Amino acid sequence: MILLLDTSIPEAKLTVVTEGVQQEVSWHADRQLAKGLLDWMRRVLEEHDSTWQDITGIGVYRGPGSFTGLRIGIAVCNTLADSLDVAIVGETGDDWRDLAIDRLSAGETDRVVLPEYGSAARITTPRK
Repeated sequence: MILLLDTSIPEAKLTVVTEGVQQEVSWHADRQLAKGLLDWMRRVLEEHDSTWQDITGIGVYRGPGSFTGLRIGIAVCNTLADSLDVAIVGETGDDWRDLAIDRLSAGETDRVVLPEYGSAARITTPRK
């Protein structure tokens, strides 16, 4: 099973690929992404009668997109890939899912994926 995650916008998208069949599910995470991402992913796995150990590869959308969303999603995917000892690849563009599946199927791994924000991070100044 391959998991593909996109957290570049407030609606997180997880694509589950089993035996060549892709199923995408989404979750309007907005400001709950950090708090609920792993639980949401676990529930999606359970709906597929699967566990974390069934994951054979992870693809993640690198950006551009939300600074916080990308940072959280990519950090979770990097951590999962490392702890499960599975390959991880990061891609960009409209066809990022297909590119990630092709790379994972070819046995490639980035080992660690870094985000591509598309511009410098917009850091707001403290109010006080």
